Amino acid sequence: MEKRLAFYGAYHSNPTNLTIHLICVPLILWSAQVVLSNIPFPGIFGFLSTYSTAPLSTVLIFNEYLVYKFSPATVLSVLFFVYYVILEPVAAVLYIPQLTFSLLTATAFAQRREHLYYAAILHVFCWGMQFLGHFVAEKRAPALFDDLLGALVLAPLFVHLENLFWLGYRPDLRRVLRNAISKDVTEFRRSHKAQVARNTE
Repeated sequence: MEKRLAFYGAYHSNPTNLTIHLICVPLILWSAQVVLSNIPFPGIFGFLSTYSTAPLSTVLIFNEYLVYKFSPATVLSVLFFVYYVILEPVAAVLYIPQLTFSLLTATAFAQRREHLYYAAILHVFCWGMQFLGHFVAEKRAPALFDDLLGALVLAPLFVHLENLFWLGYRPDLRRVLRNAISKDVTEFRRSHKAQVARNTE
């Protein structure tokens, strides 16, 4: 767990880049949930509702802003949560309200198909801001260039932990991660400087 989080954190040591990610990562997840909640499952998933007294396809409307519907967005959220439980169980449990709220509001927003257009724009804009943060502020390519799947899955947990750390959560873990990130960043800068020197010779 520490190794995975330190890997991701090493690409987000710059305060400006980190702030951009704290804002944009939750919005990227939310906008992805909006789009995914409108994608129907293949027929192979039909058997799931056959053995259920309340079909998984049922739409539960709590109000106009909170709606549940079994969809790829639901599966994505559950998979993320399970992975986070494996990495950091307590933080994962504390993430349930935020993840649930994100899923329900995204599903509600997606009930009007024209809203998918706005979600897609938000999604692209946030990705653009993150690339800007990496190449301009961090001066380092995004983590997804080295580990695409790992970076995409780790991002929400990393942001969640940064918020928890700010609230005083597990200072020992925060200290360990900060030390590991500092070492990685120092090594990257040393390697980058040496590469630049070789290229100018």
